[in-house]
Amino acid sequence: MDKLKIGIPKGSLENATIELFKRSGWDIVTSSRSYFPRINDDELTCSLVRAQEMPRFVENGTLDLGLTGRDWIVENEADVVVVDDLVYSKATTKPARWVLVVKEGSPYTTIEDLQGKKIYTELVNFTRRYFAERAVSVEVAFSWGATEGKVVEGLADAIVEVTETGSTIRAHGLKIIDTLLETNTQLIASRAAWGNAWKKAKIEQIARLLKGALRANGMVALKMNVPREKIDAVIAQLPSLTAPTVANLYRKDWLSVETVIAESEVRELVGRLLSKGAEGIIEYSLNKII
Repeated sequence: MDKLKIGIPKGSLENATIELFKRSGWDIVTSSRSYFPRINDDELTCSLVRAQEMPRFVENGTLDLGLTGRDWIVENEADVVVVDDLVYSKATTKPARWVLVVKEGSPYTTIEDLQGKKIYTELVNFTRRYFAERAVSVEVAFSWGATEGKVVEGLADAIVEVTETGSTIRAHGLKIIDTLLETNTQLIASRAAWGNAWKKAKIEQIARLLKGALRANGMVALKMNVPREKIDAVIAQLPSLTAPTVANLYRKDWLSVETVIAESEVRELVGRLLSKGAEGIIEYSLNKII
């Protein structure tokens, strides 16, 4: 049987990725004693791989498919197929940013001010290229972690660090003076896998369902019964991805209305629907919108 080898990012994205796959129809079961999770699909095998290393393993064909950040693809200058953007994380649905950070009150306010200075980061290769392209000579050193502390303690003049909200940076008494790169999770495939008809079809199936699960984030379905003479007033209250679905009920003077809306709108909407004549309102969650 053909198998597609897929890399699951180990670390901060691991739980969010496994949950995304679950909502897409795949149950991934990990073990503290194994880097090879079980998955309920005989056509897939899984490996836990650090996001930083994922592009290399996909590029060289060790893995057919993987999820990693755009930042690590750029850092490794990996020759891979970007199948789709999947904006998700443990904290937010917005892309993360790699930012240039200095101490609050620092005299450095622009990239040019850091000429000849020392910068710590995990994103070493990209940072070196970024400053070189702007003809600013800096010393870029790899940070093994606790990067904010290096500039707080004066071990570095600046750092390049990833942030989603900026709150941790501000909490350390630091400030952002520039954004170098926006990044989000990307589904990547090896060129060999993408050139294989069976594997490409399987990859496209996975991408379609993962994207559908993300599209359903924060969305719910509403279903209700409405007297025929009040249908226009009720429909006028409904936001929708497309036009609401309306069907006849057994009692010909009543209609069934179904729509998809943002969950955040339900609280205010239900009262208005009832006042316009809707009855029997049902709300239910969605796994995927495709």
